[in-house]
Amino acid sequence: MKLTIVAALVASASAWTVPRVEVPTGVKAAFAGAAVTAGVAVAPAFAGDVGAGEQIFNANCAACHAGGQNVIMPEKTLEKDALEQYLAGGRNEKAVITQVTNGKNAMPAFGGRLSDEDIANVASYVIATSEAGWD
Repeated sequence: MKLTIVAALVASASAWTVPRVEVPTGVKAAFAGAAVTAGVAVAPAFAGDVGAGEQIFNANCAACHAGGQNVIMPEKTLEKDALEQYLAGGRNEKAVITQVTNGKNAMPAFGGRLSDEDIANVASYVIATSEAGWD
């Protein structure tokens, strides 16, 4: 009896399914542009875990970058504007991942020391904290 009821419910539900409609890319872009114009914040999706990234950052990066600063090259901080100006590719997680993995100038490469997941978590933490402001 229960099986008959479930089968009837499934059959009736499938009669009411709505076909999937793909929204054209141009329309998506227009809505995103309208949101920016209206001042609606569109938060980026973070690839990593910000909390885990903070722990990894404190253990591996804070010696040179405590509080978002840079003890070796003081003008190249982890502040929002400096990341946008100095980070190859601009201020985004992908660019942070690339720099942390490969190193650059005085910054050593962490690709052999940290896992890809750890580096993605650090990148998420750096971008999120640069947005909120370092303490």
